[in-house]
Amino acid sequence: MFLIYPKLQFTKKKKKNLMGNCIPSLHKEIKYLPIDTIFKLPSPLPNWPPGTGDFGSGYIDLGGLKVCQIVTFNKVWAIDKGGLENLGATFYEPSPIPDGFSMFGCYCQPNNKPLFGWVLVGKDNVGEILKNPIDYTLVWSSESSKFKNTNTNDHGYIWQPIPPEGYKALGHVVTISPEKPALDKIQCVRSDLTDDLEVESWVWGQGTTSKVNGINVHSVRPRERGVKAQGVSVGTFLARITSDKDDESNKTLSLACLKNNKFDTFSSMPNLSQIQALFEQYSPIIYFHPKEKYLPSSVNWYFANGALLYQKGQESNPSTIEPNGSNLPQDGPNDGAYWLDLPIDEKDKEKAIKGDLLNSEVYLHIKPTLGATFTDIAVWIFYPFNGPGTAKLGLVDVPFGKIGEHVGDWEHVTLRISNFNGVLYKVYVSQHSGGTWLDAPQVEFQNGSNKVVVYSSLNGHAIYHKPGLVLQGGGDIGIRNDTAKSNLVLDCGKNYSIVAAENLEIIAPAWLNYTREWGPKLSYTLGDEVKKIESSLKGAFEKLVKVLPNEVYGEEGPTGPKMKGNWNGDEV
Repeated sequence: MFLIYPKLQFTKKKKKNLMGNCIPSLHKEIKYLPIDTIFKLPSPLPNWPPGTGDFGSGYIDLGGLKVCQIVTFNKVWAIDKGGLENLGATFYEPSPIPDGFSMFGCYCQPNNKPLFGWVLVGKDNVGEILKNPIDYTLVWSSESSKFKNTNTNDHGYIWQPIPPEGYKALGHVVTISPEKPALDKIQCVRSDLTDDLEVESWVWGQGTTSKVNGINVHSVRPRERGVKAQGVSVGTFLARITSDKDDESNKTLSLACLKNNKFDTFSSMPNLSQIQALFEQYSPIIYFHPKEKYLPSSVNWYFANGALLYQKGQESNPSTIEPNGSNLPQDGPNDGAYWLDLPIDEKDKEKAIKGDLLNSEVYLHIKPTLGATFTDIAVWIFYPFNGPGTAKLGLVDVPFGKIGEHVGDWEHVTLRISNFNGVLYKVYVSQHSGGTWLDAPQVEFQNGSNKVVVYSSLNGHAIYHKPGLVLQGGGDIGIRNDTAKSNLVLDCGKNYSIVAAENLEIIAPAWLNYTREWGPKLSYTLGDEVKKIESSLKGAFEKLVKVLPNEVYGEEGPTGPKMKGNWNGDEV
């Protein structure tokens, strides 16, 4: 469990004594911050099936450097102002650390969310991989900034280790003393086992945004990420003094991340039975809007129910598609020579666009990430048809006619799971041409289980982590993305198949290697459909056009999962 000491805020109240005299006194009313709550998954995790590698063992060998993921902490110092929601941040040390292992740096988290984090500690199994820093530099102190904690009245000091030549520092040391930390407090790592990092997200600063000059604390991640990248996140933070004159593009960061030199062995990745157990625990529950008409289906169902393959120059003679897609062209460039479309017969077309929710199947891509210290399970969902959009202009909703419609729609949810212990740490939800990462405490879970709950938007199928309206655009003008809980539900764990895994021998279905479009190219520009809504919006139309994404004016038939940038890369 996490070891924390609650940060209390007090309010002053007047209170009468029992004799009836009005005597001013202090009544302490405790106000807990979100970080005083420790996040835990709703349901205890099972014992994972056995394997021959490091998965679930608590340790991973990076090639002479053995690392352990520590999720328990002792609080070092906290600040109760600045940062997100002006609630401050708290700095921790990993504790306890296993015998023979050493700290690489402290952990920091904003106070506006439950405590849920980790850092890596390391053990040198071959010698000369780890060394003490030769000195420390003071990055920042609350004493110099007059920015102390108003409750505890203490000061915090953030120290930068100075590594010996040929070594790099991976994190900072935080103290409540102006004295430099002991040199053996932290370890630096030999450069060949490190990689470059980049800023990920803002954690805390003296203002309420990262734009304020002065001390700013960020979480960091490897600069190169993807299924072939060796960079390993350490879980530490980067602290630096920033100003308006900084050129971020050319600024060299003072820290590094780790590198997995045993990456190619995939020894830390889950085996097939472990993957199945993980997906049983976390498989998403997708809720559709009660008015949704365009539901998902399996790919095989779509092919078996009349989907057609078109070839350029032979548009009058489309081909039926084998249920397993075996007659689709394989690989090759997306050159516009082939595309898929709905059945020609109107009844068959109407059936196809409605999908087949009851027998839908989802498709899993198992990906090593962050140097194979985590596993991403990308869950792909196929929809035969994407419905039209609706514009919102203040209080007025205007249907977009056919704008936004296209044949063939792929969306996905990605589960990021620690290979140290099988814990779900993040969830990615795809939204049109982008998406959002969510930390596990931000996620809704289904009825006390660890199954992730997400919501598919009406017609467009963008995925969100909570019901309601999300406006794609700016201000109160844009495209509606409506989500709601209903009886239309897809339990992804009931019918799925693993179509690709970097660490396993998987026979991919033929349709996965179809690299062309899953629908015909439609082009609206500012044609008839747009003119229909232009008259409805009158003078406000130009304002609406400026904030709408380009995708509503035309849509090339979308490509399949393997053609997406996140197939081999990271989600963002």
